[in-house]
Amino acid sequence: MALWTPTTLLRMRIGAHVRDDDPVGAAAERGAEVVQFFLSDPQGWKKPKPHPQTEALLASDLEVFIHAPYMINIASLNNKIRIPSRKNVIQHAEAAATVGAKGLIVHGGHVTKGEDPAEGFANWRKFFERQVADGGFAVPVLIENTAGGDGAMARTFDSLKLLWDAVGEFGAGFCLDTCHAFAAGEDLVGIVDRVKAITGRIDLVHLNSSRDEFGSSRDRHDNIKTGTIDADQLAAVVASAGCPVVVETPDEGQADDIAFLRDRAGR
Repeated sequence: MALWTPTTLLRMRIGAHVRDDDPVGAAAERGAEVVQFFLSDPQGWKKPKPHPQTEALLASDLEVFIHAPYMINIASLNNKIRIPSRKNVIQHAEAAATVGAKGLIVHGGHVTKGEDPAEGFANWRKFFERQVADGGFAVPVLIENTAGGDGAMARTFDSLKLLWDAVGEFGAGFCLDTCHAFAAGEDLVGIVDRVKAITGRIDLVHLNSSRDEFGSSRDRHDNIKTGTIDADQLAAVVASAGCPVVVETPDEGQADDIAFLRDRAGR
């Protein structure tokens, strides 16, 4: 099991995914040092509007991350999905910069049954390649591993390796979700080292337990002490990663989740 070290404590701040309209207030309620939230409807394509708490967020000492809408699928071979996905990521990165965000989290996406995954990886590469040539993203884009789907770009670590072969040279960031990895059948013991061997980095951890069994392919988050993932394993992931942590667990247990991790860190 990984050990907490002074260096780890300096780099590791803990927070939560919170309500979109009042992230500052939600952070105070949970004792969060990090907040993640949406800037628009997560099930839609709308361009983000200016956030009402922009000044408060910029004035705070909160570390901010923005989660992109779930509709986005950069890997898609369908032009009606891929093209608006690209536009939406760029718009959200620009909006994320206005609230001082450290990164924009985007799911790895997928191709559909019968389609060649290699084309999905190529679509990711084209997106990064073109945007970097056009001046880059307004904030780092952090690709998140996902829980299920045979055509997923970032479900298994074999696929993640192929994805990073496509985008790694362009400075893509990585967000490790523990529930997604567990659901995908990836052992959490030693997972940080395995991920870093592929990506060279972990920029953010989504520290979630699961309601379901190992390898279920089901993306259902639970709180640390009530989920099916061993709490010590979750704490070890945080210690090893040494980066900001966001719990995306049920609201009523988020304060306890944050307190548990802080207690394990001796803070």
